[in-house]
Amino acid sequence: MADTRPDGRTNVYALALGSNRALSAERTPPRLLEEAMALIGGRMRVIAMSPIIDTPPLGPSLRRYANAAILVETPLSPPALLQCLQDMEARLGRRRHRRWGARTMDIDIILWSGGIWRERQLTVPHAAFRSRSFVLTPLSFIASGWRDPRSGLTIRQLSARLKKAKPKRPTSG
Repeated sequence: MADTRPDGRTNVYALALGSNRALSAERTPPRLLEEAMALIGGRMRVIAMSPIIDTPPLGPSLRRYANAAILVETPLSPPALLQCLQDMEARLGRRRHRRWGARTMDIDIILWSGGIWRERQLTVPHAAFRSRSFVLTPLSFIASGWRDPRSGLTIRQLSARLKKAKPKRPTSG
């Protein structure tokens, strides 16, 4: 598989970024997301960046997350982009040892302009993005009309469904 498109054209990707572990007092999770966005911008064209949002812990971690989304354009294939992003994660202190452990940086490929990509190491669209508000909320700021190639629903619709599906707290009467 070629790392870039043979026709010289580019692909557009929606990426999700998250961090819940500081590297130092100055390099907090929001700051690490800013650093990641700058690294990404140094390697490919940035189309749009969401605001950084604060989200609750996921899994056994007790630390809150900083999350964001970014749209980029690059001639890289999905596997080549994955390798590039994993290299950036490592530069930002990511160590891959526990699935749900605290992490300085996590950058996931959520969607791409080519539709569906499926290989052993990479599936696009990201398998769990439809059920994750920490992905859909930032993505809705910059790509609300992008359609999920599996469901046909837009990011806006997926986000609304997820919000509607959350159980409501009972009211005392």
